[in-house]
Amino acid sequence: MKKEINQEQEFLFGKKNYIIMLIGIVFITLGFIFMSGGGSDDPNVFNEEIYNWQRIRLAPTLVIIGLGIEIYAILVDPKK
Repeated sequence: MKKEINQEQEFLFGKKNYIIMLIGIVFITLGFIFMSGGGSDDPNVFNEEIYNWQRIRLAPTLVIIGLGIEIYAILVDPKK
């Protein structure tokens, strides 16, 4: 005789994990948006805007914070 075992599919992560992952993705996306731009239309003219604090300090910090949030979202226990 064959026993039919009806196993219900479970997600790997819980709702809490996915919410935290979404927050991390928002941080990473904002970091890359802040990094964009600052170029010059004319290649013979140098634009100093490429070295402002937003592109040098803020954007990489947001990306690193976002990656840290993603790692935390993966490691947090969804059952708590």
